[in-house]
Amino acid sequence: MTEAQPGAPGQAALSHFGSIDPDDPPWGVMHAVLVWVISVALLLFVPLAASIPYVLYRVLIQGSADGLGTDPNLIFISIIAVLPTHILTFLIVWFVVTNRGRRPFWQTLGWSWPETFGPWRTIGLAIALLFLGGLITHLLGGDDTQMDLIIKSSLKTRFATAFLAAATGPFVEELIYRGVLYAAFQRAVGMAWAVVLVSALFTGVHVLQYYNNLGVIFVIALLSVTLTLVRARTGRLLPSYVMHLVFNGIQALILIAQPFAQKPTPEKNSAIGFLIGHISRLLT
Repeated sequence: MTEAQPGAPGQAALSHFGSIDPDDPPWGVMHAVLVWVISVALLLFVPLAASIPYVLYRVLIQGSADGLGTDPNLIFISIIAVLPTHILTFLIVWFVVTNRGRRPFWQTLGWSWPETFGPWRTIGLAIALLFLGGLITHLLGGDDTQMDLIIKSSLKTRFATAFLAAATGPFVEELIYRGVLYAAFQRAVGMAWAVVLVSALFTGVHVLQYYNNLGVIFVIALLSVTLTLVRARTGRLLPSYVMHLVFNGIQALILIAQPFAQKPTPEKNSAIGFLIGHISRLLT
């Protein structure tokens, strides 16, 4: 009989971890909603707190608050402050999902590829959804959104927004919405209502950025429903994350390239170029 090695996981522990079901999470709806509320609060208050020193500098040192709301430096600070917000949010999600390190993080969330929905199908669906979104916003029209104005405020803010939209935004949002929230809702009220609730919360959080453009809001709702349905049908979180990453990542590349691209004359405008202009407005 072979003696178990000290410090090695026992068979019971391996069996337990191997049987983890992402659709049967060890947290409930109350904890899931609390994580969501905290994430929204952090997104509101951390950038605000980060902006206070600059506001005080403008008011007390420079002696003027004129144009503060459109100050490019203040806008840049508020965007950069989203990075620590995302880090704090990730730590909170980790705390809940792992129960302070007692459970495996990735396995509990279902961070793996299902057999029936691989990377290429995921990427293809994301690209198709992005072009559909660009077409919808073109057809429905609408004014510049708050996000459009933020991006146009300065080159450094444009680059910072592109970085956050690709590097941390999809990751943190999927952990919250399709990871923590969906799993808890699905167990409590079933798949259909879980998809509705998660999609509504995701869309609602983004309304503040896009409230004056119904086309963009509609596309964000469509994106959320699609991402949540993928999570529901596959039982895995990784495909939803990759879809979100591709959706935002392509837009981030467009945002970075736009300032360096030669502006076409009216006769050189193409349908593809016009569509790309609308695609870059769909960051989530």
